[in-house]
Amino acid sequence: MSNPKTDLEWWRGAVIYQIYPRSFLDSNNDGMGDLPGITAKMQYIADLGVDAIWLSPFFTSPMKDAGYDVSNYRDVDSIFGTLEDFDRLIGKAHSCGIKVIIDQVVSHSSDVHPWFIESRSSRTNAKADWYVWANPKPDGCPPNNWMSVFGGSAWSWDSRRRQYYYHNFLAAQPDLNFHNPEVIEQVLKDLEFWLAKGVDGFRLDAINHSFHDKLLRDNPPNPAAVDGTSGVRADNPYAYQRHKYDKTQPECLEFLVKLRKLIDRYPGTTTVGEIGDDNSLQTMAAYTSNGDKLHMAYSFDFLTDSCDSEFIKGKVESIEAGLADGWPCWAMGNHDVERVMSRWAKNDQARARLYMAMLLTQRGSVCIYQGEELGLEESQLEFKDLVDPYGIAFWPEFKGRDGCRTPLAWSPEQTHGGFSEVKPWLPVYSNHLPASVSVQETDPGSMLQCYREFIKWRHNQPALLKGDIRFYKSPGNTLLYSRTFAGQTLLIALNFANLSVSVPVNQRTAEVAEQLMVTTGSWQKDKVDLPPYGVGIATVTG
Repeated sequence: MSNPKTDLEWWRGAVIYQIYPRSFLDSNNDGMGDLPGITAKMQYIADLGVDAIWLSPFFTSPMKDAGYDVSNYRDVDSIFGTLEDFDRLIGKAHSCGIKVIIDQVVSHSSDVHPWFIESRSSRTNAKADWYVWANPKPDGCPPNNWMSVFGGSAWSWDSRRRQYYYHNFLAAQPDLNFHNPEVIEQVLKDLEFWLAKGVDGFRLDAINHSFHDKLLRDNPPNPAAVDGTSGVRADNPYAYQRHKYDKTQPECLEFLVKLRKLIDRYPGTTTVGEIGDDNSLQTMAAYTSNGDKLHMAYSFDFLTDSCDSEFIKGKVESIEAGLADGWPCWAMGNHDVERVMSRWAKNDQARARLYMAMLLTQRGSVCIYQGEELGLEESQLEFKDLVDPYGIAFWPEFKGRDGCRTPLAWSPEQTHGGFSEVKPWLPVYSNHLPASVSVQETDPGSMLQCYREFIKWRHNQPALLKGDIRFYKSPGNTLLYSRTFAGQTLLIALNFANLSVSVPVNQRTAEVAEQLMVTTGSWQKDKVDLPPYGVGIATVTG
C-alpha cells in the first residue's frame, strides 16, 4: 500500500473528520471552541485513525451565519484565535500524519466585507460590479422570482444604489459576481494564501452557487414540491422552484478548471465540492470529470431521512453509473443536518454501527462529522437557546441546525462536559454526557472504539481504499456487494432489518482474519447468517 505521507493521491479512499471549531474544545474559557482547542486534541483525532481533518470556517466574520459569512478571507476571527494559532495547528496535524482541509465560502461574502461596503456605495466605484446588482421591475418588485435557501426572496433592496442585490442565503451574505474576471482573480489569490500556509486542500461550500444566469430569468415551478414528492421540506418556499437559473450555470466549469490549475501547483493538495442541486448526480459528474476540475464531490443524497437498503443501493449504483472518471465523497452527517444517530439509527447502537460499516465500505472517500464516532444523538434545544437564523425563522416545524452543532462532551465529571469552564455558546446536551470521550475511551466495546478499530483496519484493505464496487442480488432489507482492487476482493453483507436473515453467497469466502467489533455475521459454505442489523465482511478466496 502507498504511504499516505508521500502519496499525492492520498485523498482517494481517505477518511476525513469534519471539525466544527466553535463546538470542539474551548481552550481559553470564553464559551467558544477555538483553534488551540483543536490543536490540544490532535492526538485524539490521530487515535481515531483518520487521514485528514476538515475545518468549518474560522475566518473573520460577524457570525450572522456561524462564519459562513466571511468578512476577511485571509485572517482568523478572534473568537477562534490567530493566524499563528492556525500555523501551530497545521504543524501539529502534520506531525501526527494528518492532512488539513479548510472550508472555503467563495460564492458569497459577508455584507460587512470591505468589498461589499465599497460595492454598495455607488454604481460607479471600482467594485461596483463585484456583486450581483439589478434594477427593480417598473413596479419596484425584485428583478425575478429567485428565492433564498433560508426562505423569502433572494433579493434585498439597497437604498444607496437604488438597486437590489442577490443573496442565495441570508441578506447578510451577498453573492459575489463570478461573471467579473476580477472577482475570480481575487478569489484564487485568497485561496493561494492558504495553500502557501501549507493547507492540504479545500472543502468548497455551495460551489455550484458561484454563478447565476446573466439574463436573470425566472426559475420554473417545481410541481413535486406541491404533491410532496420532491424530497425537500415543503415548508420552505425554496422547494417550490426548479433551480434552473440561480445556480449550477455552465460557466462554473470554467472556473473550476482555473481553480484546478492553481491547486496543481501545490502537489498533494485536494478539493472536495459540496453539491446541492436538483440534478446532483449530473452536477457531481460534470464537476469531477476529466481530472481537470474538482478531485471529488459530495451531494446531499445521504443527508436525507431515507436510509433503507434499496435507497442506499439505488443512490450508490446511480452515482457509479453516472460519475464516469469522477471520485465520490460520502457523508451521512454534517453541521447542517440532524445527527445520524437520531435520523437514521433511531438511537440504536447496533443500527449506528451498521451504518458506520456501510459508509466506510463504499467506493470513494468518506467524511465523518465530529460526534458520529461517539454515536451522539441530536440535541433537543429550547427556542430560547437557538442561534441559527434558519431554525429561528422556521420554528417549530423546522428546529434548525443547532441540534447537531452543540459542543462535544469530553468528560461527564467536568463543568459543561469538559468543553469549557463557562457557559458555552450552545448548551452541552445532557444526554451526551454518558457518551462522552472519557467514558468511551475506557469502554472496550464503545462506539468510539468500534470506529477506531474499523478505520485502522480499513487502512490496510486496498479494496476498500481504491477498489471498484459491485452489488449482488440479496433478500429484502439487506445489501450484498464486493470491493475489488490489486488482487483483493472483499464481500460485504449488511442486514438493515430487526430480525435475523441468511444471505445466499455464490463466491467462495473466508472470514477476514481480524474479528472486528462490528462484524457480527457468520459465514457458511454458501451463505452468511446475519443477526438484526448485522454486518458480515469476508475475503473472496475463489
